[in-house]
Amino acid sequence: MKILIAGGAGFIGSHLCEKLIKKNYQIICIDNLITGNEKNILHLKKNKNFKFINQDITKKFQIKEKIDIIFHLASPASPNPESSISYFSLWKETYLVNTLGTINLLELALKNNSAFVFASTSEVYGNPLIHPQNENYFGNVNPIGPRAIYDESKRAGETISYYYLIKKNLDIRVARIFNTYGPKMRIDDKRMIVNFIIQALKNKPITIYGNGNQTRSLCYIDDLIDGLIKLAFEKKAKGEIINLGNPDEHRVIDCAKIIKKIINSKSQIIFLEKQIDDPEKRKPDITKAKKILNWNPKINLKNGLEKTIEYYKNLI
Repeated sequence: MKILIAGGAGFIGSHLCEKLIKKNYQIICIDNLITGNEKNILHLKKNKNFKFINQDITKKFQIKEKIDIIFHLASPASPNPESSISYFSLWKETYLVNTLGTINLLELALKNNSAFVFASTSEVYGNPLIHPQNENYFGNVNPIGPRAIYDESKRAGETISYYYLIKKNLDIRVARIFNTYGPKMRIDDKRMIVNFIIQALKNKPITIYGNGNQTRSLCYIDDLIDGLIKLAFEKKAKGEIINLGNPDEHRVIDCAKIIKKIINSKSQIIFLEKQIDDPEKRKPDITKAKKILNWNPKINLKNGLEKTIEYYKNLI
């Protein structure tokens, strides 16, 4: 079986490549490396079942091989305006990869009669008015807010994907991915967990936007990868939108305190101005994932953070 992973050199994509290679699938990894990192996949290039293509999927491209499954994971995802690789900085690229890039991959899937997994996000729920968030909730998104370029492009990607399901009977599966963390997150991405870890390791102030009482449900990368693979291979998942995330909810300030304690850091926790449209609550309802995929995250926050911290200790 041959599997194409767009965004395969990124944080989630590279872990997915690695896991599927271990299962002896043939992998075509496509990434233009604007947020992906080729170092994440260097060890895979020696494997005869792995092929890397440096390609912008918003441009026309051809794949000669027969593809069985396509994962669309290609998109900037950092909400930190201080990062040069956030969707604030790469606003045009973000919108195009989730719309035009999605169409290009869907056309490839149509040509090959491939299953197509679109990596959407919990951000389609915006700043939610229901808690926890289930897949039937339409969301509370500001279409002209500073985060809209990411939130709305992911919503558009879902719409486009469903057009191909309804009108062309393509095998579509949508993963609404909640906050995920683990090794291989880029330091310059400046997302919450990696930011806290690097600041704590350097004994610099741990910076929280807002008062820290906003909540996040954090899923360790290994659990998410298992969920994505089950979503792609489970026959009953065709046409389904499924939340993938850990329903164990934590305040942001508590995440910072746990990281500080594990590292035994001398960092102070300081508070900065809250970002506009930053969600107050995040918690997935994973009833569908349990029922259809028989999936439930296994790694708790403390154990996941310990694994992640060990990775970054070796980088700085």
